[in-house]
Amino acid sequence: MIPNLQALNISVSGSNSLQHLDHIRDRLSVQSDDVFGLVVMTTGGNDLIHWYGQRPPKEGAMYGATLAQARPWIDNYGQRLDSMFESIERCFPGGCLIFVADIYDPSDGAGDPEAVWLPAWPDCLPILEAYNGKLREIAAKHPSVRVVPVHDAFLGHGIHCRKFWRPHFRSEDPCYWYLDNIEDPNDRGYDALRRIFLNSIVAEHELIAR
Repeated sequence: MIPNLQALNISVSGSNSLQHLDHIRDRLSVQSDDVFGLVVMTTGGNDLIHWYGQRPPKEGAMYGATLAQARPWIDNYGQRLDSMFESIERCFPGGCLIFVADIYDPSDGAGDPEAVWLPAWPDCLPILEAYNGKLREIAAKHPSVRVVPVHDAFLGHGIHCRKFWRPHFRSEDPCYWYLDNIEDPNDRGYDALRRIFLNSIVAEHELIAR
């Protein structure tokens, strides 16, 4: 499907969006005019989960924050996304597509991390919704950006995946897609993540083939 494809992995496990902008600027060089970039990325999820309620919430590690407290951090996230997308686009004068995942919800829409081992976080769902909303808002400003629907695909595969009375129960595949830390996918989740990204890329085959 994509001849002459070359891969470059500059991802950093455990990093947050505050680190990603500098990382892109430091590690992603300007490509030649005959290169078309396919960029796959996730950013923002660790901003929400760290540090599991064991430290006071702050920007980039806001677990336990109120929505009011998080509002300026959410706005700053949008500004970082805008700068990240612009930086990536500048590195591909021959054009690019940026596939960025929205952020999944391991609580399957229940907003109850206390159901596992984490402290309760009353505003987790409004903050998650606001973060994903900001991502979609900024992505819409950039014709090169495609939001990959990881959030919806992962619903029903979180901590309540076996509860058939829940609204997101997946009778065809009621399997858990996360590690015990509920931050990272397990092998099944990573396989699903790969498939979701690939399907999004395939959907753009006409543009990629030009």
